[in-house]
Amino acid sequence: MLALLSVSDKRGLVPFAQGLVRFGFTLLSTGGTLRALEAERIPARSVAEYTGMPEILGGRVKTLHPRIHGGILARPDLRSDRDELARHQIEPISLVAVNLYPFREAASSGASEHEVIEQIDIGGPTLIRAAAKNFAHVTAVVDPADYEAVLSELAEGAVSEKTRRRLMRKAFAHTAAYDAYIASYLSSRAGELFPEQLTLSFEKAQQLRYGENPHQRASFYREPVSSEAVTLSGSQVLQGKELSYNNLLDLDAALALLLEFPDRPCACIIKHNSPCGVAQGGDLASAYRAARSVDELSAFGGIVGLNREVDAATAEVLAETFLEAVIAPSYAEEARKRLAAKKNLRLLAAGDRLIGAHPQTGLQLRSIRGGLLIQEADSVEPHSEWKSVTRRSPTDEELAAMRFAWKVCKHVKSNAIVFSNADQLLAVGGGQTSRVDSVKIAVGRGGPRLRGSAMASDAFFPFRDGVDEAARAGASCVVQTGGSVRDDEVIAAANEHGMAMMFTGVRHFRH
Repeated sequence: MLALLSVSDKRGLVPFAQGLVRFGFTLLSTGGTLRALEAERIPARSVAEYTGMPEILGGRVKTLHPRIHGGILARPDLRSDRDELARHQIEPISLVAVNLYPFREAASSGASEHEVIEQIDIGGPTLIRAAAKNFAHVTAVVDPADYEAVLSELAEGAVSEKTRRRLMRKAFAHTAAYDAYIASYLSSRAGELFPEQLTLSFEKAQQLRYGENPHQRASFYREPVSSEAVTLSGSQVLQGKELSYNNLLDLDAALALLLEFPDRPCACIIKHNSPCGVAQGGDLASAYRAARSVDELSAFGGIVGLNREVDAATAEVLAETFLEAVIAPSYAEEARKRLAAKKNLRLLAAGDRLIGAHPQTGLQLRSIRGGLLIQEADSVEPHSEWKSVTRRSPTDEELAAMRFAWKVCKHVKSNAIVFSNADQLLAVGGGQTSRVDSVKIAVGRGGPRLRGSAMASDAFFPFRDGVDEAARAGASCVVQTGGSVRDDEVIAAANEHGMAMMFTGVRHFRH
């Protein structure tokens, strides 16, 4: 029996090869894999010796030969195939263990285009696809994690059809992902944000217990390319129950909101994918207390995001309320000890990259029936282009409050309305089909706290009624997109109430 081994990832190679030899396989190998086997005195024949054809073009051509691919693709149960093998002195190859040149690593390393292109594997995908196509007779192994299972079944006599089928599916997924990396790299190099043919590749990170509801199945997939971005897939789960689908959505919303406030300790509380508390403070504990005080009822069972290391004082305040999960850069030892008593509380460490990080660019993907919507992330904040449109310009304090409200507003479902001061969210209204209804909801929640506050609207006011409601609640200034056919009417309302109003020229719909 012949087995072909040609791997870039050499984890587990030696014991796997030793096991194959023990079970009667003759090994064929190439290049670095052959040298690794020879260094351990594992008997192996070079592909060049077996084919009678040396490696050429600097190693670009090694395994592209009829003696190799004929041996892999042959069907021993067909007499015609057996006769052809005999006529051409080709032996069947019953196991192929191949993984590919490290293209992904090269592409993300900052290497030159020439160096990256050289890491496009040609022979490897061909070997894998051939072995996978002929899974009825050949075992295709692309992942070192499968070596032990293959050896265990060989010890029982043969690799089962069930396992060969599983490895076949894995092999085709492996080569498809590899080609997707290449296509993505080339599109990026060409400056194509939205290529004509989009190929995506994600790795399964976690099987979830269920989706948004218990009757829906779900899984979490991560982008396999290493990134400097602050992500959930790059965060470490330190304790607590298994993360749910809804937990992950809310944790992602918390991260996105924290990135709006890099300069000071900040805390946010997310409930059903919308902020119900956001605040900055001189220290993390006071920021969290302020965020929780916005809506203590909604904070119960919420997701907390923090942009500084959790210290003992902050852990003490966190422990006062039932929470689903907390995500922060890291946790001091004393904080871990205090929160360990909350056994079901999920703690995630996003790493120090979260500290001081700003909103991130990139693409957002969303499925619809029969297709996929893709857009750039909403990360534009041209504060310098804001325009004062009322008789009274905002004070410095009002301008700071408007900027805080505007940053939070884009994380609230449209139609989004936010009231705040310079450091704290005061009330939220969102997800309504009428903008004035969002204002009324926020006013009802904020009450007397809204006196002297700033109001932000994620899009223009189509009528003056929203501004009138805000003025009655005591808001002193408004920031909004502008651009309505009734802008003059809305500006006049602000002037009547002595309010300052700024137009941003940017809309922040979140559907």
